[in-house]
Amino acid sequence: MKIQYFQDTDTLYIELRSADITETQDLDENTILDLDTQGQICGITIEHASDRADIPQFSFEQVAS
Repeated sequence: MKIQYFQDTDTLYIELRSADITETQDLDENTILDLDTQGQICGITIEHASDRADIPQFSFEQVAS
């Protein structure tokens, strides 16, 4: 997984897995889903990210199962 924040456009991109994107779908006016050939979500684009998430306070934690 890869997470990128583009400060100049206030866009957050979350790549769940690397795959060939064959379709994009608008979830709402500021959220776009990237789908592979089997309709699985590969990435999520979030516009106006600083209004919708606490970008400076981002943290990551992997929890053992």
